[in-house]
Order: sequence, then C-alpha cells, then structure tokens
Amino acid sequence: MNYMEIKIALLQINAGKTVSENFEIAKTRIKEAAQNGADIVLLPELWNIGYTSPWEYSLGKDEWEKSAFSIGDTEFAKYQELAKRLNVAILLPFLEKDPEGSLYDSASLIDYTGEVILNYQKVHTVDKTWEIIFKSGKNFPVANLKTKNGMGKIGCMICYDREFPEAARILMLNGAEIILVPNACILENNRIAQFQSRGFENMVGVAMANYPKPKQNGKSVAFDGMRVKGEDYNPLLVVAGEDEGIWYANFNINTLRAYRKKEIWGDAYRKPRLYGKLVEDNVTYPFVRKDARR
Repeated sequence: MNYMEIKIALLQINAGKTVSENFEIAKTRIKEAAQNGADIVLLPELWNIGYTSPWEYSLGKDEWEKSAFSIGDTEFAKYQELAKRLNVAILLPFLEKDPEGSLYDSASLIDYTGEVILNYQKVHTVDKTWEIIFKSGKNFPVANLKTKNGMGKIGCMICYDREFPEAARILMLNGAEIILVPNACILENNRIAQFQSRGFENMVGVAMANYPKPKQNGKSVAFDGMRVKGEDYNPLLVVAGEDEGIWYANFNINTLRAYRKKEIWGDAYRKPRLYGKLVEDNVTYPFVRKDARR
C-alpha cells in the first residue's frame, strides 16, 4: 500500500490586539509550520479577533465589528497570498460579515494556490453567550484538497459543533476523511473523549486547535479515527500541553481509506429509515431553553 500522508500543524497560539497584529503573529507561525513540511495549518476559533466579544475587545465594540472580513477583502487576501507564497493550505477561522451585514463565526480553507475551496459558517452557536449575535450557518461542506502527496477530502466544524454527533455524521456522509476544528474553550477529559468519539464513530481523522493559556487551556489534539481489532490500539496522534506552540499530526490517508472499506462504523450499517425522531422539532423538558434558536 502506498503511503499518502497529510501533515496538519495545530497552531496553539495567543492572539494580539488587532487584526493586523494577528496576521503578523500567524504569518510567523505559518511560515515555521510550512518549513516543517505541514500540508495544512489550523488556527484557533475567530482568529482575526482572538475569540473576543464586542464588549471585551481592546479597541471597543465599533472596532470589533469593523474587524470582520468578507472573503477577498484586503485583510483576508493577506492569508491567501501567504498560502500561495508558502505553498501551504490554511484553515482560517474569522469573524465574517456578509453583504447584508449579518455576522458569522466562520472558517475558510485556503489551498496552496491561494484559492478558497471551502467556507464554513458555524452552525451550533452557543446561544446562551455573546455568540447569540452570530447568524447560524446552514450546511456542512466538504472540499477536495490537493496536497503534495495527493488529494484529501476535508470538512470543518467549529468548537461547539463537535458536541453534536449530527455535525460530524453529516460531514462523513458528505465524504469527509479529515475534519478540522478551530476551538476556543476549556478542553477537559470529557470533551477530548467526545472528540475522539466523533472520529471513531465516523471513521474520520479529526484535528482541533485551541488557544493556550491564559486565553484557554491548550490541549490541541488529533485522532486518526481508527482502531486495530483485538488490540489495544491508540488512535491519538498528538495532544498539546497548555502553553503556546505548534504541534503536528500526520494522517496516513491510504491506511484510513482501506480501514473505511472494511470496518463496521460510518455509513455501513446505519438504518436511516428509523431516525425520523432526530429531525423532529419539539423540544421537551428538561431541554427547553428560552435563548435557544432552532
């Protein structure tokens, strides 16, 4: 079997105070990752504003909103040019504003030519917090990413999305082989185990980049989504500590593809005709929340 590797750099780094400063911070780290052979560089959630609410932003609420990108804007284009110049793909999480003025918690996958091949808008916003200001996304796209070793099918979730098995399931059904996850929350054992399960139950690789201390607690992590029958197989590719740094996860895509052809998870033995309850919209006690948007 040929060995096809996709090397993902998890950038567990602290943001600065402005959009321009955050680009300069990212540029230095992305250059380092590219020099170390990364195919994809993954940044934490809402990188351009450092996952900061409008009321906490150092330059004030008005400047926070002015920090929003649209794809192709001058500040966004800097990352496109960087990807092209360094010959590396970048998963860029950012505050997005659409032509109608709606705000999204978004992430764009920029390939090594500088082209945007995927734009994902966070579906599961945390509506009990300041994220209520974001408009929710409506789909889970998957892109074909060309790397130096071949093609890979890449999907994206953002932070709270990973707590919903439906999100990873749909990405798997849409063809994803690796799911990239920008994150901005405390990661403890339950959330990390949950993340591992998202990969295992769908037979997909998963990689997550979080902010280090003091913003969050680091622990950026990646799992290969596989097991070896009858063995105590460890799917963990990498787990970071709490401090700043770059961690690398190497995914063997051909091994994953062979595994998906023979194992029993994913879409092999599902019974969708029985799952209608999953799409009913009749929330009952104890799950009723006044601030929840359906």
